[in-house]
Amino acid sequence: MFKKVIRFVLVGLCSLSTVVVAAAQTKPVDAEGHPWWQHAVFYEIYPRSFADSNNDGIGDLNGIVSKLDYLKDLGVDAIWITPCFPSPQVDFGYDVSDYEAIDPMYGTTKDFDRMVSEGQRRNIWVILDFVVNHTSDQHKWFVDSKSSKTSEHRDWYIWRDGKAPGEPPNNWLSTFGLSAWKLDPKTNQYYYHYFYPEQPDLNWRNPAVEKAMLDVTRFWYKRGVAGFRLDAVDTLFEDPKLTDNPVLPGTDKFGRPNMEEKYDKKLPEVHDVMRKLRSAADEFGSVLIGETWTSNVSELKDYYGEHNDELQLPMDLMMTEFKGLSADQYRKHIAAVNAAGHWPVYVITNHDIVRSYTRYADGTHNDDIAKMMATLYLTLRGTAIMYYGEEIGMENNDPKSKDDVQDPIGKLGWPLEKGRDGERAPMQWNESQNAGFSKAKPWLPVPASYKAHNVASEMKDSNSVLSFYRQLLALRHKEPALLEGDFQLLNENDPNVLTYVRRYKDEAILVVLNMSASNQNVGLDLSPLGFAQPRLSVLLTSFHKPLPAMAAELPMEPYSAFIAKITK
Repeated sequence: MFKKVIRFVLVGLCSLSTVVVAAAQTKPVDAEGHPWWQHAVFYEIYPRSFADSNNDGIGDLNGIVSKLDYLKDLGVDAIWITPCFPSPQVDFGYDVSDYEAIDPMYGTTKDFDRMVSEGQRRNIWVILDFVVNHTSDQHKWFVDSKSSKTSEHRDWYIWRDGKAPGEPPNNWLSTFGLSAWKLDPKTNQYYYHYFYPEQPDLNWRNPAVEKAMLDVTRFWYKRGVAGFRLDAVDTLFEDPKLTDNPVLPGTDKFGRPNMEEKYDKKLPEVHDVMRKLRSAADEFGSVLIGETWTSNVSELKDYYGEHNDELQLPMDLMMTEFKGLSADQYRKHIAAVNAAGHWPVYVITNHDIVRSYTRYADGTHNDDIAKMMATLYLTLRGTAIMYYGEEIGMENNDPKSKDDVQDPIGKLGWPLEKGRDGERAPMQWNESQNAGFSKAKPWLPVPASYKAHNVASEMKDSNSVLSFYRQLLALRHKEPALLEGDFQLLNENDPNVLTYVRRYKDEAILVVLNMSASNQNVGLDLSPLGFAQPRLSVLLTSFHKPLPAMAAELPMEPYSAFIAKITK
């Protein structure tokens, strides 16, 4: 193979310290009219675990306000806050008892307004998690609904007679238990709950439900909320005939029969609701992000809408199910997403998924892998969503015994299923007691690794995961090719290294990711892209050793990342 000598020029990274943040939500980010959310970096906050301002062991809104300067400096443009509405906390806020208030454990409506105002002052927008599929069984709608068969809100939920005495209407299973039906002894009917029994499903076929939920969104838009992440959108509708789901061979981790969720999930009616929610969002220049679990790109594409009139940002969660690190697997998936033509939002972790630092760690190159994966999802075409603590290399802190478990999933499925406590541990701010999260005992324990992985310590270490994230995010905001450029693959047969170019107008940026545990020498033939004798100005690397001034190939260390600007 013909090899070209490539000249590497190191560009001082200190020039990357200025971050260009998103403009106001009613204005385009740039002169070309891109909406504010398109180039934004979103940062998911689990409020119970982020920062505790009143030292009761639980995070709160004022705690978030106290960390806005940190988020601004990091390069965050919007924060997505998981549910902070009043709730019995059966599912830690995903069982809402009042959609138009703030849970006292997090603060007051005044505290919320202050958070929005302080965020906007820093050009950081607030996105709320909107639980659209169900309410708490303590919500006033459901309390009235179950009071009698003739109550005003009876048809706001899904009530049915049993198939026979003592037998539920069909074989549908709850995600978090056994039957998805619970008998109400007062009215002798069953109500449907896809999740916990304390989370009865709303009846979206009822126009009154639709109107009430659209009104909720407008209530928060008027308070300055810039959009919503819509929870569990694929479960909004069920087959009205209550057809049994097909039973598959084997059992799941809870010992239940495996089933194809053919009649209780991903029904086409959901798209009509997405269009109506989008119409309300467009009134305020706001964004809708969807929790869209899909098995392929074609299915994901449907959530954008045939006329781009549904979700602006349906989450691509498929990467979270990849096993290990395979350059070929990521290459094929990213190519398929880009070929679909929509604006992607890749997700590698969140509050329901084992942290990426833990999921990909090999025990030797953990920090290197974290930097490499950050480079992947922050340099791809699309909008980026981070999860709190990823920028410092937070790892899962799973319960050690069933008695330690807080999450009901873990209590139900222990020991095969330990629940989601591990990925929801308190944010690690410094080396002090409880990692600086709270002076009281935290609601979840802090992992011992906080002594090494915390914000204060990593801010002082130029080789830390946090220092790398700060440089990477600054670079992302600074370089138009990373924000808007198209995506072109190189070396498509390389089983170990993922290489691609982001190109916008006359600018091009090369990204090289070694996804293997061994050194790799990468040939870079850029002539097919019109660069006969390219010059590479190095913008950022995660290398431990200096890069040679000239080389026939690019030497990549194990799990390393390399970003360079290409010039002729």
